[in-house]
Amino acid sequence: MDAMDWALMAELQADARLSYSELSRRVHLSAPAVAERVRRMEESGIITGYHAKVDPELAGRHVQAVIRMSCYGPLCVLRDENVLSWPEILQVDRLTGDTCCLLRVTTTSMVEFEALIDQLAQHGQPSSSMILSSPVAWRAVTA
Repeated sequence: MDAMDWALMAELQADARLSYSELSRRVHLSAPAVAERVRRMEESGIITGYHAKVDPELAGRHVQAVIRMSCYGPLCVLRDENVLSWPEILQVDRLTGDTCCLLRVTTTSMVEFEALIDQLAQHGQPSSSMILSSPVAWRAVTA
């Protein structure tokens, strides 16, 4: 990746809805050249998708938490595609150390959160922490 690719990625991460003509204006490159560079980054897997950022609280998901799972072997949540597709689970990171994985979850209520913990307990030992705020909720990948 060269400086121009990084400039394009910075613009797309700030606003993925920019048109190629607007991108070309911002990075001082022709629209066809911008389109080609973006296509190459998509095909190579550098750009993995385009997503809307949603505020969970405003979307009715009032409880946000991270859950550390200590689970290894055949019952591990990482081996259960059904669990990994639950809508409450927003992100799963596999970890080193004595914790198998970290789940970022969101639910509509504490009752729903408690039910989620109970379901996860079938797969190992969950340990949760409530998210109070996210001073850095997301940060763009930069050069």
